This record gives sequence, structure tokens and C-alpha cells, in this order.
Amino acid sequence: MAKKEEQILSVEDKLRALYELQTVDTKIDELRILAGELPQEVKDMSDEVEGLKTRLVNIENNIKECETGISEHRVRIENANAAISRYKEQQNNVRNNREYDNLSKEIEYQELDIEASQRKIRNFTTELENYQSEKSKTITDIEDRTVDLNQKRSELDAILSETKEQTEKLMLRAAELEKHIEDRLVTAFHRIRKNARNGLAVVKVERDSCGGCHSKIPAQRQLDIRLRKKIIVCELCGRILVDQEIDSKK
Repeated sequence: MAKKEEQILSVEDKLRALYELQTVDTKIDELRILAGELPQEVKDMSDEVEGLKTRLVNIENNIKECETGISEHRVRIENANAAISRYKEQQNNVRNNREYDNLSKEIEYQELDIEASQRKIRNFTTELENYQSEKSKTITDIEDRTVDLNQKRSELDAILSETKEQTEKLMLRAAELEKHIEDRLVTAFHRIRKNARNGLAVVKVERDSCGGCHSKIPAQRQLDIRLRKKIIVCELCGRILVDQEIDSKK
């Protein structure tokens, strides 16, 4: 892996480079903010559509189960009716009352089985109607959510397209700046920036206060910051402090 190019920078040059790096990263943040909540909205809506599609598959499986159940019980009724007809014919040829009673019990059993199957068919039919209604609604929901999702995606793509070139240029500039700053400072910069609520790791002194947390800075410390002889951080928030003229031309 190529080593970071050796370059000896004065403290003032380091502070200028860090401040410019902060400025570049802030601009990148601002470009990303332009998209607002759209990326998360697109993700949430996409997840919702996938959830609806999964629900539709489950509903369709339930519909198939109901249709299978209805079909099976219709066949069961047909078989029971056939058995009843057969038993009734056999009753005409019985030799004694015992055989007749046994056949009567079989007929009664088949009739009960028919009633049970008819009840099952009614239940399956009710469930089937409910599932079909739910399927229709779910399909409509999928279509509506897909329209909304495509619209949000178009909005996001338009924003990203507009800012892509600018973001890429800024990222290249940030990478170039980091190449000229020693690793420990780059690491510290990113650590501070990550922990800072507003993403600011380097801030100016404003009205005798830290531009990040607004805590007061003693006069002697402000003088040291203006002299740019050493890197000074805010004692309260840990941000790197620079003076108001840091971005002026030398």
C-alpha cells in the first residue's frame, strides 16, 4: 500500500488544511441534506411494498387451501350419497332385522358425514370470500404504494443526479486534503466530527466563544489561537479552534 506522501507543514498550514477539510465536508453534508428524508422514505416504502407482496402470497395460499377443502368435501358428499344409495338397495335384500339395522346405522353415519361436510363447505366458502376480498384490497394497496414509491424514487434520483457531480468533486478535494495532513490529525478530525451533533470538528472563535458549543474562551487562549503556533481544542466540546481570519489569504 502506498505510503502517505511526506510533507512537513507548519501548524498554521495544518490548521488551514483542517479548516478547509471541514468546509468541504460541511458542503458534502449540505448536499446530502438536500435529499432530506427521501432515502429513508424510499426504503420504508420499498419495505412496505415487499411486505404487501408477501401478504398477497400468503392470501393466495389460503385461497388455494379453501378451494381444496371445498373440493374435497364435495367429493366426500358425493361418495356418501353413493354409499347411502348402495346401503338402501342392500336393505331391500336383507335376511333379518339385524342386517337392516346395521345398514340403517351406516346410512345415518353417512348422512351425518354429509352434514359435517356441508358445514365445512359453508365455513370454507365464508373464509374464501373474506380472503378474496382481502386479496383484492391488497392488490390495490400494492398498486397504490408502488405508484407512490416510484414517485419518491424519481424525486430522489433527480436530487442525486443534480448533486452527484458536485459531491464527487468535493469528495476528491477532501481526499486530496487528507493526503497532506498527518494521520493522527485526520483520525482525530473524523472522531470529533462523528461525535459532534452538527458534524463540525473545526470551528471558529465567535464573540469570544467556541463556534461549536458556545462556551466562553479565555482571552489568553484566544491570543494563542490567533497566533496559530499550536493546535488548540475547546476544553468543553473538544472541537479544534481556529481564528476568524483562518480562511483569509496569506
